[in-house]
Amino acid sequence: MIDLENVSFKYEDKLALNDINLKIKAGEKVVLLGNNGSGKSTLLRLLAGLYFANSGTYLFEKELVKKRKMGKAFRKKVGILFQNPESMIFNPTVYDEIAFSLKEFDFDHIEDRVNQISKEFGITQHLKKSPLSLSGGEKQKVMLAAILVYEPQLLLLDEPTAAMDPSSSGWFIDFMIDIQKTVVLATHDLSHAYEISERAIVIDEEHKKIYDGDIEVLFEDLDLLQRANLIHKHKVKKNIYNTKYHLHFKGEGHV
Repeated sequence: MIDLENVSFKYEDKLALNDINLKIKAGEKVVLLGNNGSGKSTLLRLLAGLYFANSGTYLFEKELVKKRKMGKAFRKKVGILFQNPESMIFNPTVYDEIAFSLKEFDFDHIEDRVNQISKEFGITQHLKKSPLSLSGGEKQKVMLAAILVYEPQLLLLDEPTAAMDPSSSGWFIDFMIDIQKTVVLATHDLSHAYEISERAIVIDEEHKKIYDGDIEVLFEDLDLLQRANLIHKHKVKKNIYNTKYHLHFKGEGHV
């Protein structure tokens, strides 16, 4: 489905992606790992056709993705969820937010589709409310529903649990495990990455891909994790002479 060859991207003079090569098959779930500023969000936006490479090529379903060729057919196949849900909200009610893309893509039975996905996401009681009045986790659920309601083939998720409380995060993990779509999820939370996918891609602080493979194998490579700034050493509280590696889990975890 996705084929990137030697893709690089700059914001003016600032490098964000450095010679990225990547292939993702339809139906795969892939976690994209890296520290803040490594280029994870940029890569998702490029896959969504919001940004375009300064060099290299991007093929989606064997078709070259170019700015001049972007249209509804591609947009309907790809959905992207940003880390901050408020940046995506522009409709007065939750119902309108979910229905918007259905209208844009000329779906029938819009009300039935909105009601169905709202029930699935447990947000039916919010349909008449302003999305901005909801909690961070509820906003993220609404925006995810607004994407999945038009049934995209590729789902791109940028730190999706950042605004969620533990209960919402648990719901999200279960949802991601069960979902039958091609998914690329960017995070620096290794616990969520481990639960969601068996394949991990790591981008380092030089904006290069330094790993692509089994997540179990990755977790055994402490040098690579440290190079990507996904783990660090620190002193243990009860023994200042002992140090352990600390994983960037939302819960506690040491190796």
